[in-house]
Amino acid sequence: MHIRQLTDTDVEIYRVLRLDSLRESPHAFTNSYEEFGHRTVDSIAQQFRGHENFTLGAFEDDQLVGMVGFYRETALKLRHKGYIVSMYVLPEYRSRGIARALLVAAIDRVKRLPDLKQLLLGVVETQTTAKRLYESLGFEVYGREPDAVKIGDQYFAEEFMLLKL
Repeated sequence: MHIRQLTDTDVEIYRVLRLDSLRESPHAFTNSYEEFGHRTVDSIAQQFRGHENFTLGAFEDDQLVGMVGFYRETALKLRHKGYIVSMYVLPEYRSRGIARALLVAAIDRVKRLPDLKQLLLGVVETQTTAKRLYESLGFEVYGREPDAVKIGDQYFAEEFMLLKL
């Protein structure tokens, strides 16, 4: 397995994996398949051009099999915070340590950013395996929003987690 930052040249393979993630695991994300499907290639490429923001991809045999994103707040009073987003590994590649490796690589990278003090993420209550992974790396729950995510006619709570850097 190889982990690297995704760039403009990875937009198409990222788009395919992101759509797969939203179709396969709709409960894991606050974004929907339908919404992401309307995004243009240019808007996706733009997210790869951020100075401090990034998306890491895990590759096996040149296939993108997992990803994790990071973005930092831009407002002066909020720049001490960053967010882990879009964590996903294809089902057939799970239980191989790929998610942990992606998250560790992301955490290592954000620790080098000046004045970043905390890393936050949200996890929908149904994603117990993901929550255990986050906890194993030091993330702690600091809040819970009931009925945060609506899928069809069902509502799901989301827990918010924090890692002090």
